Amino acid sequence: MIRTDALTKRFGRVTAVDAVALDVREGDVYGFLGANGSGKTTTVRMLLGLVLATSGDIEVLGEPMPGSARAVLPRVGALVEGPGTYPHLSGRANLALLDATGADGPRRTRTRRIDEALERVGLASVDGRPARAYSLGMRQRLGLAAALLRRPDLLVLDEPTNGLDPQGIHEIRTLLLELNREGTTVFLSSHLLAEIEQMCTRVGVLDGGRLVLQDQMDALRGPTGRTEVRTPDLEEARRLLATMPDLEVESTVDEHEGGRLLVRGAEPADLNARLVEAGVRVTLLSPERRHLEDVVLAATTSGTDRFGRAGASA
Repeated sequence: MIRTDALTKRFGRVTAVDAVALDVREGDVYGFLGANGSGKTTTVRMLLGLVLATSGDIEVLGEPMPGSARAVLPRVGALVEGPGTYPHLSGRANLALLDATGADGPRRTRTRRIDEALERVGLASVDGRPARAYSLGMRQRLGLAAALLRRPDLLVLDEPTNGLDPQGIHEIRTLLLELNREGTTVFLSSHLLAEIEQMCTRVGVLDGGRLVLQDQMDALRGPTGRTEVRTPDLEEARRLLATMPDLEVESTVDEHEGGRLLVRGAEPADLNARLVEAGVRVTLLSPERRHLEDVVLAATTSGTDRFGRAGASA
């Protein structure tokens, strides 16, 4: 759906995007991660032909961009750097004008398509007030509704949950996953690790203009080799594990906090049997998996706070 080869953009002496090779496959929910200023938006704008690349190649929906923009863009819904609206018009009037000038659909179905788009983004009951009276979250929803007017094969979204409250973020996440199940490939640019981790099947990470990581989410969040055990009998479990002769005492319990033990050196089924036999109440026992933020921060040189997480730099 999206492929780039050595995609580069320079602004004078500054290299904003440096030899990026994206691989977004049909059916993906692709999370394009990076700290603010990492080059995400510049990359997205090049994909859509809004900014010309200094060098490199871009292919969207199997066609070269920007040369095939006329054929490609009617099949792409996009929201980049916030929604563009006419502030004196209502949300519905904005969508009607956009449909009349750009969306690829018959005029006789315009009202129905606008109603469907507003319904899907939670603006079905919006009144006739002008867009300038909308909250930031409402404007963001309206921009997403505009992207959906085309019933696109590919959605390209730059920070689509910007300005939304937690409930709104949940609703947009649910909507994007529904669209993906219906056949739409989603390319989602964000700096919010938690959102990407909950939604995406594939991830690319940009750091200082370079693509430093690109893989399936399942591969990135693979097992760590440790087993997570949760029990109300924490101290008893810890003492028991330390006495097991076939486990290395130094590496048996790696962390001890919040009712959780991380154990290395035992098969989960065997570990569970030993604990239960000794009378330890086990409420959860499963292989520990890596967190996306740990994988991302290990691959980048950015400070963790730039990704929305407090703490020291990676």
